[in-house]
Order: sequence, then structure tokens, then C-alpha cells
Amino acid sequence: MRFFNTRRVVRPVSALAAAVAVSGCTTDILNVETPNVIAESALGGSLGATTLRNGSVMDFIVAYSGTQDGYVVSSGNLADEIQTTDTFADRYATDQRTAVEALGGALNTNYEGLQRARAGMTTSIVRWKAAKTASAATNDSLGEMYAIRAYSELAFGEGFCSGVPFSRVGDNGEFEYGQPLTNAQMFTTAAATADSALASATAANIRSLASIAKGRILLNQGQYAQAAAAVTGVATNYRYVLSHSIATPRQNNGIWAGTFVSGSRYTAGTLEGTNGLDYLVTPADPRVPWVPSARQGFDGTSLNLPTQQKYTSQAAPFTLADGIEARLIEAEARLGGATGGTQADRDAMVAILNTLRATGLSTAIAPLTSPTTHAAAVDMLFKERAYWLWLTGHRLGDMRRLITQYNRTAATVFPVGTMRYRSVQYGTRTSLMVPVRERNNPNFKGCAD
Repeated sequence: MRFFNTRRVVRPVSALAAAVAVSGCTTDILNVETPNVIAESALGGSLGATTLRNGSVMDFIVAYSGTQDGYVVSSGNLADEIQTTDTFADRYATDQRTAVEALGGALNTNYEGLQRARAGMTTSIVRWKAAKTASAATNDSLGEMYAIRAYSELAFGEGFCSGVPFSRVGDNGEFEYGQPLTNAQMFTTAAATADSALASATAANIRSLASIAKGRILLNQGQYAQAAAAVTGVATNYRYVLSHSIATPRQNNGIWAGTFVSGSRYTAGTLEGTNGLDYLVTPADPRVPWVPSARQGFDGTSLNLPTQQKYTSQAAPFTLADGIEARLIEAEARLGGATGGTQADRDAMVAILNTLRATGLSTAIAPLTSPTTHAAAVDMLFKERAYWLWLTGHRLGDMRRLITQYNRTAATVFPVGTMRYRSVQYGTRTSLMVPVRERNNPNFKGCAD
């Protein structure tokens, strides 16, 4: 039998009531169930399916943009968006590109949170199909669930090393260990899930969410024309937002917790190493809002830290996907991958970028001039992506694509040299680690790359 943690609070029995029970009236009051765990049988029917769905959605929000070690923060830490200002080796090793699976800590939080969200949504989908009567509304909700699962699978493909298993609880309630998947297989899995979302949903907002996921996956697969076709129907003003709240720490925006408050474990980075992008320009680019401050890091030695202004409260919303990303996918499709296109293709790419710069912000920013070489066009596009999609969980995947699809070397893409807040040299890792706990899976033998 499966059980589910409801995270509910049960008030203790009063001393008087306990005394009455002991005196001989009844002993039933002492036979209480485990207060925060309920059997699967108690979650039957339509209401139970909705409860599981809501819990799985929240698990994804927590894993992706919640907690200070969620996917957005951890992937940005390995990339060049975020730097560690902590004293813990698990966070420093990720920033330094030297992480090993035995470190645990933040590695566990990041990996296990995403796996919990992915596996929980898989179970929720099964229960939803079994309990709900088909209708436009229930089909749209099912499509949304598939789309969110696709984003969790996509995050593993973009951010983690090759060899991640996707385990699950089978329909019979038994746990099934997954086989290690290559990054290509993770993208194939995510693509099939996005297709299921599109097959289920008719509502434009859910179809747009799934379409952007599919376009993003196709970029990772090097299928540029297909990626552009996938997002062509997404409106530029479309946004799918994950909500955060001040109600409990679990509901807080984790990017705020990690990079905004005094004594934070991380900070927004710029010019990391010798080759990181210069995000924190003066005056600030409106897509990368920040201010200087006297803030210090958790380590007490990282001083006068910049403060990002994109997520300024515990309740700051997070954009998982939007129409701007759809246009950026179309721009990359015109660029055409490593082989490059013609000058007309580069001009078309820049025209898309300039339309965004003119209309995608409350105040337009200066247009770009078309580059005359493919290499310069790649540089321009990925810098524009980095600015538009700053602190949204895209940058690490983009940096890895620059290596796998655009023939850049890791040393020209990832930070190298001496770390700013710690006088040590960067290592060579280009992916997030699978923590040692996954070795409980007898199929897992460690990162394959």
C-alpha cells in the first residue's frame, strides 16, 4: 500500500482528555494514525486526484524556483549567472565546477526535489485519468500536468550529467527502479510528454506552455526548423507564471532567498572567471535589473554584493515560459545551428531580436546591428538569450548547447581562472551531479560522462 505525506498538523490531545481515557472511559482516543501520512485508499475518487495533482504542482514549484538550492539557483551557480557566497562545500564545489556525488547537501535538495516532482506528477496523471470524467476542463488540467512533467524531464536533460534514471511507482503500487538515461534519451522522454500535453489540452494557455516546452526540447535536439514550427502559434505577450507566497518557507521564491537577502548563500554574478557574461552593467539593462549594495554573504567575507531586482520578495512570481522565449527560439532557428546560414538568415535573426527590444519592454532599448559572421551571430543570440532569460533556469542548458551544437570548447563557455570570492581555480565540470543517494538504485552506476 502506498502512503502520502499530507504535511498537515494535528493538535495534541489535551492532558485532561488523556486522563479521562486512562481512567477507563475508552482507549480509542489513543489509537491515532500517523498524523502526517495517509493511505492511498483515503485519496480515492475525483477529490483525491485533485489533491494529488495540487501537491505535485507545488512540488514542482518548490523544486524549480523555490528553495535556495532549487534548479534555477543551482543551475545558475554552475553557469555564470550566480556565484556562491557560502561556507558549505556542496555549494562551492558546484560553483567551482568540481562537484562530486558524495557531497550531498544542496546536490540532494536540487536533484531529489526534481525527481519528487517528476515522479509525483507521473502518479498524479495516472490517478487523474482513472478518477476524472473527460471534459474540456479536465483534459486541459491533464495537459497542464503533462506539460509540467515535461519541464521537469527537460531540466534533467539540460542541467544534469548523462545517466539519470527516471524511477517510478508502478500502477500496482510497487516501486520501479529506472534505467540510466543519456541526455538525448531524457530529451526524447520530455518530447513525448510534451506531445501528450498537446494531445490532451485545447485551451490556448496550456497549449502555449506545452508548445514552448516542445520548442525548447527540439532546440536541444538540434531540430531548429521544427522548434520554430512548434512555437509559431504562441503569442509574444503570453506568460505562464508559477506563484510563490509569504505564507510558509516552502512557498517562498527561492531565488529571492538565495540572492536578495542579507547573509544569502548566493549572489548574482557577473564577469565570472575570465569569460563569464557581463550581466551587471551600468546603467542596468532593464532585462537584468540590479543595484549595488552593502550586503554581505553568509561567509562574512563576501562584501558589497550586488542585489538583483527581478525577485524582490518571498512572493515574487516566477515565469516558467513566455512568448519572448518563443520568439528567441524562432531567432535561433534562423541562425541554423553550427553550420550557419546566409547573411539574409543573420539579418532575419537580428530583426526578430530587434522587434523584441522594441516591444518586449515598457521602454524600448537600442536596436542591434547585424553581424557579418556566423560566430558573431552566435555570440549575439546567446547573449540576448542570457539577458532576456536571466535567472529563469535557461542559462546552463544554453551553455551546454554552445558546446554540443556550436562546437565551442568548455573553456570558452564556462567560467575559468580564479574564483572571485574564493582564491581557487575553476575545475572542468559542465553538468550538475547526481548525488550518491541515487546509488540505492542498483541500475545507477554514476554519471556516465
